[in-house]
Amino acid sequence: MRTSHVIEKASERDTFDDVTEDEIIFVWSSFKAAGLSGDEAWHAIVTGMALNMAFARSKGMPQIEQ
Repeated sequence: MRTSHVIEKASERDTFDDVTEDEIIFVWSSFKAAGLSGDEAWHAIVTGMALNMAFARSKGMPQIEQ
């Protein structure tokens, strides 16, 4: 799959609702190319997905002023 196609598809969505295997592999490869080990890259992806899912419920909530 072309790199630009993966980036275009990822930029069309706001969340990780329909992440494809190709997108995960692309991000993992990018992290490895940036200097992370394979395990570090995988942990970064899983952490990002978990945080996105954990805070996705709060996106629709009104912002409270302090």
